[in-house]
Order: sequence, then C-alpha cells, then structure tokens
Amino acid sequence: MSVDLLVKKIKEKGNPSVAGLDPKVEYVPMFIREKAYKEYGKSLRGAAEAIWEYNKGLIDALCDVVPAVKPQSAFYEMYGLPGEEVLHRTIAYAKEKGLYVILDVKRNDIGSTAEAYSKAYLGTVDIDGEECEPCGVDCVTVNAYLGTDGVKPFIDDCKKYDKAIFALAKTSNPSSGELQDLMSGDKHIYEKMAEMIDKWNADTIGKSGYGAVGAVVGATYPEQAEVLRKLMTKSYFLVPGYGAQGGGAMGVKPCFNDDGLGAIVNSSRGIICAYKKGDWKEEQFAEAARAEAIRMREDLVSVI
Repeated sequence: MSVDLLVKKIKEKGNPSVAGLDPKVEYVPMFIREKAYKEYGKSLRGAAEAIWEYNKGLIDALCDVVPAVKPQSAFYEMYGLPGEEVLHRTIAYAKEKGLYVILDVKRNDIGSTAEAYSKAYLGTVDIDGEECEPCGVDCVTVNAYLGTDGVKPFIDDCKKYDKAIFALAKTSNPSSGELQDLMSGDKHIYEKMAEMIDKWNADTIGKSGYGAVGAVVGATYPEQAEVLRKLMTKSYFLVPGYGAQGGGAMGVKPCFNDDGLGAIVNSSRGIICAYKKGDWKEEQFAEAARAEAIRMREDLVSVI
C-alpha cells in the first residue's frame, strides 16, 4: 500500500515531517525572479518559471532530510496554465529525487464528477484503449464532508492503483469550529467524520498497520487531535498548522501513536521562506530551508 511507502520513508529519514511547496511569486528570491522575467517577462509564464527554479532548489536541498513534499495546487493554478504545468514538473522532479508526493487539492464532488477527479489525480484515463496517468502523485487530500458517495471513487482508486488519501477531519483554520465542532447527537461533527474515515479505512490496512484513508487533523487543536487519534488508530494523520499557523511540537504530539508513527506534520512557509528570517542572504534560500527542516525534525523527534 502507498501508506506503507510513506511509513518506510519516514523511518528511513527519521523524520515525520513534510515540506509544503506552496510558492507565491513574492516568496521567490528576487535574483531568480529577475532572471525569469528577463526571459519571459513579468507574465504568468515568467512567474511560473521563477517558481520552478525556486522549487528545484528547495527539493535539492530537502530531499535527503524530509520524506515527503506537499504541493498545494492553488498556488500553481493561480498562475494559469504555466503554473499548472510547473506543478506537474515539480511533482515529477520530487518523485525523481525519491520523495513521497502528497498533492493538496481537497477535491470532491459526487457521482461521475468524483470519479473524474479521482482519475485525474490517482488513477488513469482511457484514451481509445491506451491507459494514461494524468498525475503521478502518491496521495491527495479530499473533502469528505459530502459523505460516502463522494469518497468511494477515491478509495476504489487507492486500492486499484496503490495510492492514498487524506480526508478532512478537523482542520487547522480558526473558523473550522463553525461546522466541525457542532454537536450531532452526543458527538461533535468532527468525531462523526472520524468514525466514517475509520470505517472507510478498515479494508485498506497495509503491512505497516496503517490504511490508505488518512485524516487531516490540525496542529492548532491538540485536545481534539487526542480524541481523533483514539477514534482512528489505523489512519495516518496529515497535520497542518505547525509553524506559521502557531502549532508547535507539543501541539502535534497527540496526533502520534505510541509507536512514534501515525502522523506526518506539514510546514510550508516556515520552511520555504526560512531565508527571510535571520541573517540569510537570498542566494541561501535553499540552505535556509534545509536548516529549518532539520530544526523542525529535531523539534518533532524530541516530543514523540
């Protein structure tokens, strides 16, 4: 199972963290931007090519430190077709460097549309008898709040193509409680969602003891994370909110099982924009990212 590969890479690196590749053009060092603008102009293509050079530098610096990267598709889609093309280049390059790739798309719908989304990211499409893979990632995020018929196509493709998903359970944003913390009977909505994720995950368990249906659980709500960990013992957690959103190592500790596994913690701006803090020069952006990724690894390991 794909989750077994993730666990293997986490163990190899001794690092339960994922670097979020969420680049805006203003995050890119000016010397890279100027080079891209000189060739392509201050255009969507110019911005996308600058992001591509930035991503390559980050991946080269991080590939032996972190087990995974998580591109967020929105930060590429905002630059139109050039940005989306760079997203696919980034995915391919990360895979070439041996990284597990989680694509953060949070897609979902129902019926044939959900099936199409799943084929786009996890499966293959039939082109007059030829099977083609649109997107070579290991895993995607999905919005499971449409219920079972919106998630089943993704789970089916996880089984068929050896992929994985992380379904939204308790998100890290401040307003998540407006819906997720409401009571349904004697349980919160996020607890109901956890029970559904646990059910969906039950027949996908791999050799690692974890299944293909994981959960997104924010580092900003450690008390809820502790509850969710007990409800989803065999689901891997993708944990946003560390670093820039205020969640620290102690906040993510409840997301892990006693074996020190069960969660992978994301940091995006904290890593990719590390050069903006301290005495780093722009040209040292990759070195700064690496240093922050190592610091984060040691911070997490110290509590789990």
